[in-house]
Amino acid sequence: EVPAIDVRAARKRLGLTQAAFAAKFGFQPATLRNWEQGRTRPDGPARVLLAVIDRRPEAVEDAPRKVS
Repeated sequence: EVPAIDVRAARKRLGLTQAAFAAKFGFQPATLRNWEQGRTRPDGPARVLLAVIDRRPEAVEDAPRKVS
């Protein structure tokens, strides 16, 4: 089971604004705001991606470069 991620804390650890975090990792800014404000929660695949971003952000940043 993938644990819940504190999206705001993960974003702040990376020193990114909501807009920058959303753009860098492919989320809609409104979705990120909703997660951070507790209006909605990330679904399973998004939680997995957020968990990887939280633990190894460089792996997610590197992925698009390795694919193309």
